Amino acid sequence: MSRRIIIVTAVHAPSAHFLADAYKSLRAQELPAGWEWHWLIQEDGTTDQVAPHVPDDERITFKQGRAGGPGVARTIALANADGEYVKILDADDQLAPGVLARDLAALEADRGIGWATSRVLDLLPDGSTAGFPGDPEPGAIELQEVLDYWAAHDYRAQVHPATLFVRRDLLMALGGWMALPASEDTGLLLALNSTSRGWFSSEVGLLYRKWEGQMTGQVAHVDTAEREARMTVVEARARALGSLQWRYPGTADGTAADTR
Repeated sequence: MSRRIIIVTAVHAPSAHFLADAYKSLRAQELPAGWEWHWLIQEDGTTDQVAPHVPDDERITFKQGRAGGPGVARTIALANADGEYVKILDADDQLAPGVLARDLAALEADRGIGWATSRVLDLLPDGSTAGFPGDPEPGAIELQEVLDYWAAHDYRAQVHPATLFVRRDLLMALGGWMALPASEDTGLLLALNSTSRGWFSSEVGLLYRKWEGQMTGQVAHVDTAEREARMTVVEARARALGSLQWRYPGTADGTAADTR
């Protein structure tokens, strides 16, 4: 029986037409023998505008639910996550060639690594791409490294939460995505960094689409008061998790396990 990587995608009506490109990038992924992917597409709402864009593939499960934002949609999709690993793929983004195999290799090689991220290129409306400086060195990301950088750089992490590949049991232990109107993925990333070591690949893993309708481009997303409140909660959660000193993988007494 094949082992599974679960791809989780939250989608709403304005972004549904991008699913075809996301699917094309997923089909192009090559996995080691004995591995397969299962794509969970969860609509954030119950419209009739998303289903027509869902590809016809037995490896895809499409569900709907009452609107609550992308974090709620992704978290409820985990009810159908029957694999060892979860990979995030936003509806308007595209996976870069080889990223699933690279993420998988990093976590399979070291039980002490709980999650992986990779380099991102912005995909611009004209089809061109653009990178940006500030990536960390490739390899292991130590505890609180992302959190401390984020806090010191105006709440901007040096790795992108949209590239996340994570062990399912660790994701479930942290409760999935945060209950926030935005930055729910950053909140999860920092919670992971407070409890487990991560990995960064300097090879491009994601094309992050820039377009007029994306949620991060809306006025509400940059409202000063809301942004400050979101970041306060995100940091408080991450610091609290760190202070509890629970580490992944842990032992029965809560201490970190020896993964050597």
